[in-house]
Amino acid sequence: MVPLRKPFFFLFLSLLCCLGCNKPVHQDRSAAPNVVIFLSDDQGWGDLSHSGNTNLSTPNIDQLAQNGLNFDRFYVAPVCSPTRAELLTGRYHLRGGVSGTSAGEERLDLDETTFAELFQQAGYATGAFGKWHNGTQHPYHPNSRGFDYFYGFCSGHWGDYFSPPLEENGKMVQGEGYVVDDFTTKAIEFIENNRKSPFLVYLPYNTPHSPMQVPDQWWEKVETRELEMVLPEDQNEDLPFTKAALGMCENIDWNVGRVMDKLKELDLEEHTIVIYLSDNGPNSFRWNGDMKGRKGATDEGGVRSPQHIRAISGQHSSGLTRSLLNIKTGEMII
Repeated sequence: MVPLRKPFFFLFLSLLCCLGCNKPVHQDRSAAPNVVIFLSDDQGWGDLSHSGNTNLSTPNIDQLAQNGLNFDRFYVAPVCSPTRAELLTGRYHLRGGVSGTSAGEERLDLDETTFAELFQQAGYATGAFGKWHNGTQHPYHPNSRGFDYFYGFCSGHWGDYFSPPLEENGKMVQGEGYVVDDFTTKAIEFIENNRKSPFLVYLPYNTPHSPMQVPDQWWEKVETRELEMVLPEDQNEDLPFTKAALGMCENIDWNVGRVMDKLKELDLEEHTIVIYLSDNGPNSFRWNGDMKGRKGATDEGGVRSPQHIRAISGQHSSGLTRSLLNIKTGEMII
């Protein structure tokens, strides 16, 4: 597959147009596929078993690649907020006013249109669950940018991953359990509540970003694991940090599996487009396919991301696949 960068604005316009969503979706439910987007935080291209990393197992994410479109060279920004702004708009992050990750530099300009707003206009129920990091207060808040429902946190960093204070549609609430599990549970509830109408679910997870807090059941899986793919000694890989990241990635994979199982249970699996990617390269020096650089660097290791799209089956699948493959490729600066 050829290199691809920031096609999302055109991707979602293609989905809305080619699948008939330019008319109210209640008139033709079969023409309006559901969409689920997973975005991990600081997960490198190499942090998946699909990429060849034998240090961990990510079978559910691997299945998305094996049963859908796998973009072999997909590039994002080297840090968080710019990538998230580009995903939301399909535009180069500086054109949306996002130049950094803090001090207001992460806010997405108010004259930008997000894909969530387009889905709202097409009659979709829209929900976001996790880390926003493109503006904290209204009118930058996700509820003001196209999402009917938001559960998570809006800042770029959260210091406690176990039942922390979170936000639900602008109100502070107490989280329940490990944050990624909690976000996924809320997303599954949203899917169940909207299963009879088209929905957009955005799951911007906040792991394997630090702090490296891992539930015991996932840490115990990796704590004594003999790692086969480690960096040379002169690169000073922090093995406990690597193992914590691996545990977090396997937890993400389990949660991806939870969503896919729910879609199958509700007979929505073949009517839902599922997208998976990360926001930048790994947050430590660990195996990443021998690429130079990590998070924060513009070297390939800092900007190459996994990107998988599991398209729908049935009468619209061939048209969707053609639309995806016909997206303009290469660097897209709009």
